[in-house]
Amino acid sequence: MHRAARYIASLAAQGRHHFTTEEAVGALGVSVAAARAALRRMKAKGEIADPFRGFHVIVPPEYRRLGCLPAEQFVPQLMAHLAEPYYVALLSAAELHGAAHQRPQAFQVMSQTNRRALACGDVRVQFLARKDMAHTPVVERNTPRGHLRVSSPEATALELVGYADQCGGLDNVATVVSELVDRLDASRLIVEAKRSPVVWSQRLGYLLDITHHRALADALAPHVRARAKAAAPLVRSGSRAGATYSERWMLRVNAELEPDL
Repeated sequence: MHRAARYIASLAAQGRHHFTTEEAVGALGVSVAAARAALRRMKAKGEIADPFRGFHVIVPPEYRRLGCLPAEQFVPQLMAHLAEPYYVALLSAAELHGAAHQRPQAFQVMSQTNRRALACGDVRVQFLARKDMAHTPVVERNTPRGHLRVSSPEATALELVGYADQCGGLDNVATVVSELVDRLDASRLIVEAKRSPVVWSQRLGYLLDITHHRALADALAPHVRARAKAAAPLVRSGSRAGATYSERWMLRVNAELEPDL
């Protein structure tokens, strides 16, 4: 076994499945060019993968078909390497909370700044930005490689509406929210609604009504009455011509939604 392979094997034996190029250079005692050449050979064999420049993951045999570790097993380590806060969001968070009607095509991660999507084998990670994300309540989920920060069910429901274009549109969001409702607590939903744009609550309340989750909708309605100052379109980019008006949610209903229930 050559030196680089021994280094990778020693990391895996310690339960660590990520490392940086800089760490490899130090451990192998070789130049940067020589370390990169050795890592390229291991990558060609499918033994390691590079989700991000200079950041590598060890790929166990059971994940070789993916060409990478699953995103949930390296995203926390990658974000720590980048020194950026994060949490798993939107459809990926909903799936982790049990709303798995439609598996998202990319693993969705919220960060404070815009960042390009990344690809690692068949694994895709999409980054979205929310400047006030530090206040978003999160829960921790265990993975084989450590802990994963996930937006709370209530924050997830509101963000699904707020980022509907990145979640397959409001039809799909209505379906996912309907699967998520059993995890939603009305009092926590109101707390989260108060720190989110009120239009998110307007649209979420409407979705809860049309999917027959009246108790949660009734809990949200007083917040909308108190905070909403103007009518908003149900679908942001849709035409308002001929739209009916929902007084309860102060919404121009400019689309007929068809959730898959």
